[in-house]
Amino acid sequence: MVDAALVETGAVQTRVRELPSRVVIYLLLAACLFAECGYCGVWARMVAGLHGLAVAAPTAGALAQARRRVGAAPLRALFGLLRGPAAGPATQGVWWRGRLVCAIDGTTMCCPDTLSRAGSDGGSQST
Repeated sequence: MVDAALVETGAVQTRVRELPSRVVIYLLLAACLFAECGYCGVWARMVAGLHGLAVAAPTAGALAQARRRVGAAPLRALFGLLRGPAAGPATQGVWWRGRLVCAIDGTTMCCPDTLSRAGSDGGSQST
């Protein structure tokens, strides 16, 4: 899917690089998992299991430049390939009071179950 997104957006590198576009996309995806590490820390985690292989050792500036070179379009295209609900209307266990239960970046909000929030779904009210 990463290769398809790169081809679709014209972001495949045209010359041999130490940081090919595909690797940069994987770096950016890994950076979402390890946001506290910075590019160099994420790179170190990505290559940690490759001892004995010839692996690039880019600087933070080189990683940032590679990210700018690839741009946002491939990530947008990759998201377009993957987005959408994982559950359909008939899927059991993912609906609550007529609403599809979703997770967005781990954020949770507490909302009182009150009559003013009941809306038109006819959900029962707690006291």
